[in-house]
This record gives sequence, structure tokens and C-alpha cells, in this order.
Amino acid sequence: MNLSVNLAGVTLKNPVITASGCCGYGREYDKLYPMEKLGGISAKGTTLEERMGNPPCRVAETPAGMLNSVGLQNPGLDAFLSRELPHLAGRDIAVIANVAGATVEEYWEIARRLEGTAVDIIEVNISCPNVKEGGAAFGTSCQVASQVVAGMRARTQKPLMVKLSPNVTDITAIARSVEDAGADAVSLINTLLGMRIDIRTRRPVLHNNVGGLSGPAVFPVALRMVWQVARAVKIPVVGMGGISKWQDAVEMLLAGAQAVQIGAALFSDPYTPLRVLEGMEAWMAENGVKELGEIVGTVRPW
Repeated sequence: MNLSVNLAGVTLKNPVITASGCCGYGREYDKLYPMEKLGGISAKGTTLEERMGNPPCRVAETPAGMLNSVGLQNPGLDAFLSRELPHLAGRDIAVIANVAGATVEEYWEIARRLEGTAVDIIEVNISCPNVKEGGAAFGTSCQVASQVVAGMRARTQKPLMVKLSPNVTDITAIARSVEDAGADAVSLINTLLGMRIDIRTRRPVLHNNVGGLSGPAVFPVALRMVWQVARAVKIPVVGMGGISKWQDAVEMLLAGAQAVQIGAALFSDPYTPLRVLEGMEAWMAENGVKELGEIVGTVRPW
């Protein structure tokens, strides 16, 4: 079977990618299995300057999932380029740099500095708060999302994959706006906003009060949005959100995703990506599917 995927001009040997923030830069996972077994790694979200993240508590368990408000803790772009990218470059795995900014100009500057590096794809996280616009996320406005992407497009020739927020009224409108601005692919969904309260202290469990919900609980929502977006745009779609087994990954492909990202499941079983790959291969053999592209977007709605 041929599991290879062409994602915005970049060839992945298979469609399984680790989601940003869930396996760091792959160093710890190298102790468990070769990362080259996977199609790609989306590295920990990188900002222009180092960020310490939010104060604890910033992770909380929920039914069938977890909340996090880590706050994009990362060593900054300079450290990523000097220390982490050389560790990933030259390996048989697609390197995806997940990037974020507090202003439109920060996104643009990161794009400029990633041009000419070993990064294969830039994943643009537009779920971050825009400090110049009162804290509203870049990804909740078609106009601002377009501005971010258009400015990055002018500064780099690398493929731009925009990571969409589900915390919007119509995710297809955002998807179309970034496509029109020059995005080469979209990935979705980022986390849904959620909350837990400690009934003893009557305070939110997370110090940030709210956080991003991920895990199996969000999978049906993610699947629905992937299906909607895949029908609304012509660029490739990467599905994520609650994928914890190979059946989930197959559903995402049937809904229209060309590749998938696995995130929260890594915390309970770091071997999940390998199990997903094995299951997909067995399903393809059982169903006579020779090329992965044969099943992408082939769901038959009633």
C-alpha cells in the first residue's frame, strides 16, 4: 500500500504527524522509537521571543480529555533555529514549524527569518490573542487572519499551513479567507475553550481560568469541521482533534483530510502514532485500498 501524502508540495511518507506542543521537538520520543517512522512532526509552538508560559496550574483532566493553558512556553525563535532545528533537519521526516505571535508584525518577522532554513512547512497558529486588538484571537476575524497570512506569504516561499480555531461562528469563512490570502493548506481543529472549577475552593482549576480542551471528547466536533472545511476550500486539509485510534484517522481521511495530527493521545500512550499507522495499513489491505488518496473525501452524506 502507498501511504505517502503530498502536503502543499511536501512529500510525507505517511499521513501521521505529531501535533504541536505534544511531543516537544521529538528528543524524548527518540528514546522510544525513531521519529522517522512518522510522516511529520509539528514542533512546539515558537514565538519571536522566549516565553515562560502561564503560571500553574495549567493542565487539568476532564472526562475523555484534558484542559491546558500552558501559554505557549517556548525558548524563542533564536533557540529553535540554533538548537532544535539542527536536531530535526536532515532526517527522513517532514519538519513543521508551528509559529505564533502577539502582533501581526511578529508573525511576519518569523516568516522572514524561517525563509532559507531547513523547515519544510510553516504552521501558522492564529488562535493566539492579538495584543493590539484587545486580546481577540487572530483566527476569529477573516480580515485579521487574512492580514497575517498575506504578510507571511510576502516574506516566505515556504508552504504556509494555517491552524484554525474552532471557537468561531463559521470556520469555513476563516478557511476561505486564509486560502484567498495565500495559504497552501489548513490544519484543524485547535482546542475548544473549556473550564473546570474546584468545588472546595470555588476557584477555577486552571490559573488562567479557562483553557483549551483536547482529547477524544472533541473528536466529533473536529470531524464535523474538517468535513465542512474540506468542502469549502481547494487547498489540502490536515485533520486533528481527539484522534486516539486508527479508526479515528480513517474517519478524518474519509471526511476530506489528506493527513492527520495526533496530540493529546500521546500523553496517555506515546506509541499511538505507530498504532494508528499499523491499523490504517491493515484496514487498507482488508478493503483493497492501494493508494491513500483513493479514500480522501469519499464519505457519502445522506
